[in-house]
Amino acid sequence: MDVPEATYHYHVKQLQKEDTDKEWKKVITELFQKHGGKYGYRRIHLELRGQGYAINHKKVQRIMNELGLKCGKFTRKSRYKSYKGTVGKVAKNRLNRRFNSPIRLQKLVTDVTEFKCTEDQKLYLSPIMDLYNGEIISFGISNRPTLDFVLEPLYETLKLIENEGKYRTTIHSDQGWHYQHKAWVKTLKKNKIFQSMSRKANCADNASMENFFGILKQEMYYGEDLVPYEELKRKIEEYMDYYNNERIKVKLAGLSPIQYRTQTSLIAA
Repeated sequence: MDVPEATYHYHVKQLQKEDTDKEWKKVITELFQKHGGKYGYRRIHLELRGQGYAINHKKVQRIMNELGLKCGKFTRKSRYKSYKGTVGKVAKNRLNRRFNSPIRLQKLVTDVTEFKCTEDQKLYLSPIMDLYNGEIISFGISNRPTLDFVLEPLYETLKLIENEGKYRTTIHSDQGWHYQHKAWVKTLKKNKIFQSMSRKANCADNASMENFFGILKQEMYYGEDLVPYEELKRKIEEYMDYYNNERIKVKLAGLSPIQYRTQTSLIAA
């Protein structure tokens, strides 16, 4: 083979060596598969750390690269536009891109997004998110973007605020017709909730909700075959539970939204 004898024996010995990362590869692969290929090396590292493992994030990244564990999703855009001009009252932008809050139920954001289903059907989702921990505290799903479809999660949220809210709540949205409607405006006023709206055609003013929609669609919708309405509804409901209870966030120190809320409430107590 025209190579030095020492080099030959060195490589033979290397091939005979046991893979020292064998167990790590097994654990990392299992975690990657458990979360449906949604986690990158940062979240895998946080999950391992949360389970008591001691491993460097660079090693996790190297092993995942070696194993080819990468998200292979692609994007299929589907965007719902509820803006119909000024059809009611437009509120000022009270939130002003201040997307953080140390207080639960103080700052909430909401919006409507659209999904395509088979047989030319569509599914509409209206969640309400608490900026304290990114938790989806209520949501509505419908095959039509009616006013009641948006009001129902609001009513659920009002019950939470009544029982657990400690400071006056602000709820932020875009200028969609639902949020300009007198029923929405009157409900907020009646319950002493501040209303806030993004500026016209400025989705960055509601970036937290836009980011959630992006995560949701990237992890369970884009790259998948279209399914019937009822099946997609079930998948979204399952994802909401997963997102709140299991999906960890880097900015929440490797905890899911509900884990973070539970832990901080115990510390406060």
